[in-house]
Amino acid sequence: MEKQTAFHALQAAAAVQTLQTDSERGLTRREAAARRAQYGKNEIARGKKRGILRLFFSQFADVMVVILLVSAVVSFVVSRLNGENGSVDALIILAIVTVNAVIGTVQESRAEHAIEALRRLSSPRATVVREGKRQVIPSEEVVPGDLVLLSAGDIVPADLRLLSVLDLRTEESSLTGESEPCTKHTAPCEEAAPLAERYCMAYASTGVVAGHGEGIAVATGMDTAVGRVAAMLAGEEAPKTPLQERLAKTGRVLALGVLGICFVIFVMGLLRHNDPLEMLLLSVSLAVAAIPEGLTAVVTIVMALGVSRMAKNRAILRRLPAVETLGSTTVICSDKTGTLTQNRMMVVRLAGAEGALPPESGAAQELCTLAALCTDCSLENGRLSGDPTETALVRACGEDLQALGNRCPRVGEIPFTSARKRMTVAVRYGSGLRLICKGAPEVVLARCTQILQDGQIRPLSPELRRRMLGENDAMARDALRVLAVAMKDVPTLPREDEEAESGLVFYGLVAMEDPPRKEVQKAVERCRKAGIRPVMITGDNGATAAAIARKIGLDDSGRVTTGVMLDAMTEEELQACTQTCSVFARVSPEHKVRLVKAFRARGEVVAMTGDGVNDAPALKAADIGCAMGQIGTEVAKSAADMVLTDDNFATIVAAVREGRGIYRNICRTIHFLLSCNMGEILLIFSGYLLGTAVPLSAIQLLWVNLVTDSFPALALGVEPIAGNVMEQAPVKENRSIFSGGAGISMVVEGCFIGALSLLAFTIGRVFFDVDPAFPQTGSTMAFAVLGLSQLVHAYNMRSEDSVFSIGLFSNAKLNLACGFCALLQIAVIAVPSLAGIFRTVVLGPVQWLIVLGLSLLPLLVCEAEKRLQR
Repeated sequence: MEKQTAFHALQAAAAVQTLQTDSERGLTRREAAARRAQYGKNEIARGKKRGILRLFFSQFADVMVVILLVSAVVSFVVSRLNGENGSVDALIILAIVTVNAVIGTVQESRAEHAIEALRRLSSPRATVVREGKRQVIPSEEVVPGDLVLLSAGDIVPADLRLLSVLDLRTEESSLTGESEPCTKHTAPCEEAAPLAERYCMAYASTGVVAGHGEGIAVATGMDTAVGRVAAMLAGEEAPKTPLQERLAKTGRVLALGVLGICFVIFVMGLLRHNDPLEMLLLSVSLAVAAIPEGLTAVVTIVMALGVSRMAKNRAILRRLPAVETLGSTTVICSDKTGTLTQNRMMVVRLAGAEGALPPESGAAQELCTLAALCTDCSLENGRLSGDPTETALVRACGEDLQALGNRCPRVGEIPFTSARKRMTVAVRYGSGLRLICKGAPEVVLARCTQILQDGQIRPLSPELRRRMLGENDAMARDALRVLAVAMKDVPTLPREDEEAESGLVFYGLVAMEDPPRKEVQKAVERCRKAGIRPVMITGDNGATAAAIARKIGLDDSGRVTTGVMLDAMTEEELQACTQTCSVFARVSPEHKVRLVKAFRARGEVVAMTGDGVNDAPALKAADIGCAMGQIGTEVAKSAADMVLTDDNFATIVAAVREGRGIYRNICRTIHFLLSCNMGEILLIFSGYLLGTAVPLSAIQLLWVNLVTDSFPALALGVEPIAGNVMEQAPVKENRSIFSGGAGISMVVEGCFIGALSLLAFTIGRVFFDVDPAFPQTGSTMAFAVLGLSQLVHAYNMRSEDSVFSIGLFSNAKLNLACGFCALLQIAVIAVPSLAGIFRTVVLGPVQWLIVLGLSLLPLLVCEAEKRLQR
């Protein structure tokens, strides 16, 4: 097969022959495997992936790292000018920078792998026929020559030459710019026809908005029309999340501020006639102390690990920034069916003109048979598949679906849409045709002129119409889903939809029950405690919606706002309505978009659920679009930020809890890193202002940063979520990292750590050093206290409550990280060979007792502060 073959200009049979496939049985498994090996996976290239070496060297392209490298050069030059061997210090600095780069590389690599795993979890699926059997496979496994089946809601998995269509329409605006859906047929087009006019083709990544069809895959992956567009975008990198952008900005501001301080100190030193090279080294050391080198990398990996954990709990986040938004959610707009309820419909009541119909009566059987014929159910591996409402109708009929289809084969269809609220099919019945209409009772009744009563077709009087509408309301008040069924016999298929759906004979009402999920009531209660407002938005009858709302504790007022009422509201009235009403019924997709915008206009952060093609705009408009993974269409999943693999409202609430936990862990990590670095600033800056020797060397500062920035910070990022996280108010959207007193706390805690280190330096210099001008013991004690007190401070960051109340050892990863880092910190002091490199001296028992006492003070002081606050 030539990739440039103009399949749109070929007859369908010629296209099948060119691709050497079968238009009825599809490919064999062996041939599909061979073609997959030949053409590769059916996926769009996502730009050139960065290799390990590129990731590694990218760690050095940062202002912070450049400062470290400058410090190494300065250290080497100053030592040489003073007649010392400066290569040791320079090599140690370079080694620490390299270790930092390795850690950053590993973290970024893990984050990319985690995000790639999420992408695979949320990849669309395709329905194909292979060896005569219908199969659902990942879209990436589709190969040229595959026989692909399409239906409303699907994403077209590859470029297809259509073989048969039934009212098939696709949305191709992303490729052609045409805003209106494109109606498809199977006749060949002119070879020179532009993409928008190739009506016998369906293109990869476009959405099926109505109808059914089947076609042969003629191009996959980068050979598709969308693939050729993607080729022009190759190499573009994914944008950073809003939080990453804020962190990058914080880092730049911090770096500029520190450089400014360094410049001031350098100038002050010159005015004091200090050695310029020594002042330069001091300034660089201060810069090293102030900048949290691993901040962005740590936050990225914490976020990616949290998202991976959420995927295991049935909530797949398709976009990483959604983690931040989840923690800020204040309103959850949920559909009713399948999300709040079990989506296991069962026919429980039947009614006709004469009243309730016994299930065993002939009228009831005929009513159920008509309803079953007007469904899109199918048999897959012997199991009934389709919409839960429709499968309930087929089961109630009691007849085998295949036998029913053989007896009354379908010859035409007017598909159901949320705007029409009805579906009509034409089936062969005897020597003629029977048109069957199924849908919302008020809609179907409006198109009926006759009614079946006591086995006779009679005029539909106003009294009978009122009676049937009253029966519908009574059923709805019992939380039953009600559908009306009507029909008429015709000799030939009408040309117009309006003609087919008018003058119908009303047959009766079918009522089904879909009980609430067991866990939903508790999830709704958890929402309220968390300051999140649950809202039901459904296309169902208002009485049914109100009944379910009462059962699950969502709203017991009985107030329901319908789509008709929404149409009559101005935007101001709608916003006022959203403040008081929590149940919206008989709404269209357009109403959903209006409601989402109304909530957002009031400053709410909105999560919105959806499953259909027409739900995509609302999912896009919401802050968090939640698509249903089981019954959701591929169009809805592609538009969503999150896919729920179990279609459960409780999973949304659990995801919000996880999002809050992830955000709080990230804030803890940032708080910890910045407060520790502020302590280092104070230590160096105060030592200089007091006119003493510089307490720590650049190498010692780098070592403390390496030890405290990496392992403990990462362990804080996976802190178990607090049990009361859903009893607190939602996190405000775009909340500053330094808001709520966090910035003041960082400064105070940093000053305390710096003061303790300075106190250790002073004690060592005054009481233990022979020559205070060369305070080796003081410097070593300050070095030990700075490193160990920061490790102790990590435990303060675990919770706003006492660390003892949540369990001092309940975060095993933090215990391991801090234990390992403490051993490293002690080793560079206690091991003589390492002490020589880091310019430390071996401390005696009394000195170690002082170091340990001072290092534990941050924990004791913070615990006292928490107790006072409580």
